[in-house]
Amino acid sequence: MHYIKPFDPWKSPLCTCPQKFSFNPYTGCAHNCIYCYATYIPRFSQLRLKKDLFRKLEKDLQKLPSNALISMSNSSDPYPPAERSLEITRRCLEIMRDYDIRLLIVTKSDIVARDIDLLSEMRCAVSVTVTCISDSIASKIEPNAPKPKKRIKALKEIKDAGIPVILRLDPVIPFLTEKDVLKVLEACNFVDHVVTSTLKLRKDILARFARVFPEIAERYRSIYTERVGRSYYYMPKELRLKLLSSIVKRCEELGISYAFCREGFEFKAESCDGSHLI
Repeated sequence: MHYIKPFDPWKSPLCTCPQKFSFNPYTGCAHNCIYCYATYIPRFSQLRLKKDLFRKLEKDLQKLPSNALISMSNSSDPYPPAERSLEITRRCLEIMRDYDIRLLIVTKSDIVARDIDLLSEMRCAVSVTVTCISDSIASKIEPNAPKPKKRIKALKEIKDAGIPVILRLDPVIPFLTEKDVLKVLEACNFVDHVVTSTLKLRKDILARFARVFPEIAERYRSIYTERVGRSYYYMPKELRLKLLSSIVKRCEELGISYAFCREGFEFKAESCDGSHLI
């Protein structure tokens, strides 16, 4: 396989995702989120085009089993600002439309709504990340991503088109976005599913927080005490549960299914990523 690969970049026992494949139309990502987990990839902040992408994508699709689930994307956002003019992802959708696959789109961009015409002809669901409502906070933690309200508007347009939608309320960032999560849920009370998790830290992620929010980063040093795997640090379980409990309560009040991403907590949904909606 050239560009479609089996999913699970962490190879983590905490991963509850169903069996699926991962496909990234671009290499690297232009959003430059300070909490990004994919920055271990060399030159990740530099968006690059893949060589011979469309031909190799078609060859990969021909090798997939019937009804395969593809998640697009799990590292590089499929809708960077350049996609408005390049239409690389749109061309990939046109190719995938002709194959017997299920598609889960994961993005932090409102550009995805442009492709409703194609998505309406596919077995798919769309997951959009919204971490906060505040433009001022978003501009610091997700500097090159569209404003939160634009993403929410796009999510509603996709829902109104009859396509299942997922809110990725992720990560919940202690001392920063935790007070905004219920506002996000209220603005997105129309979604079919919510995926959420708390901020996980690596040394490079902590260094970026230290540059933008030095006082908060100093507090992180005292609460991120549990090491998971070789490089990730978690808050203690009771702190993580406390941060996520208000989301659980509100989702249950709204009748929205919810799941946790690599937290080790049980959840009430058929899948963590929302792929059960496809």
